[in-house]
Amino acid sequence: MNNKQRWMGGVVLLGGGILLAALLLKGKDEIDIQHQNTLDESAQVEGAEKNTPKNTLTLDVETEKRLLEQQRRDREKSVAEQEARAAEFLAMQQQAEADAARKAAEEYAALNAHRMGQQSSDNIPPELVEDEKAKQKRMAEDKANAEKKLTQQKAEQEKQHASSDAAKKEAERKAAEKKKAEEKLKAEEARKASAKKEAEHKAAEKKKAEEKHKAEEAKKKAEAEKARKLLEGDHDKQWMVQVALAANAANADAIAAKLRAKGYKVTKSPTSKGIRIMVGPAKDREAADATRKKIASDSSLNMKSAWVNEWVPLDKR
Repeated sequence: MNNKQRWMGGVVLLGGGILLAALLLKGKDEIDIQHQNTLDESAQVEGAEKNTPKNTLTLDVETEKRLLEQQRRDREKSVAEQEARAAEFLAMQQQAEADAARKAAEEYAALNAHRMGQQSSDNIPPELVEDEKAKQKRMAEDKANAEKKLTQQKAEQEKQHASSDAAKKEAERKAAEKKKAEEKLKAEEARKASAKKEAEHKAAEKKKAEEKHKAEEAKKKAEAEKARKLLEGDHDKQWMVQVALAANAANADAIAAKLRAKGYKVTKSPTSKGIRIMVGPAKDREAADATRKKIASDSSLNMKSAWVNEWVPLDKR
């Protein structure tokens, strides 16, 4: 009967050991495959980064984040499955050991009952005691080995998680650098656009001032030419009514504007002492004097000191 118990216990332990070894090997293979896939993906990413120009960020950061997150979920799922299988195996092993121990106890109790108390508990065969001790020792060793492997698996998983976190931080750093570079480029473009706009505005102002100056010069030239033609006509004498001698062009323009508003034909002639403002020419002195009196009597003009001038063309003086 003792041999039968030992044989059954050995079969149970052998089957449990084989099942545990198969589960551990399968879990290790899955971890190795997962780790190899992670290394291959990391190598592909590093290769892509090496082939990418330094001044261009072609890596899709969001896609890389999603890949890393999917890898993390896959690893967590694989670890959970391995832990579940290990726990299931331990439960099966403990149940098998409990069943074997219960059956052995029942058989031993039946043997004791059959012997009708002829042997006491002190008379248990030494080889049975030794087998029980070996069994407990082996069970303790198996449990320690299983815990050691689980600890190693957890350490490997933590290492993989740390690697994944480092890759995620690196991707975030690159994304931040890319965003900073884009913002700097936009600021530089805005600055250049503002400088260009300012330069265009200054150029337009300068062009406008030049056009205004040219227009004034052309106006002065036209008035001078007009005065020259009036003063150097076909007749030997020209009769003009000089109403004022302005010190500058601004005053001359103001006086001329008043006279033109009254309907008089005004001519300006620059001299060394100022700018002459004249009305005419008239066909004779009497007509010029009549014009003078009319201007002097107009209180709105306030030009009572007007006088008649007899002009002779320069080439006939």
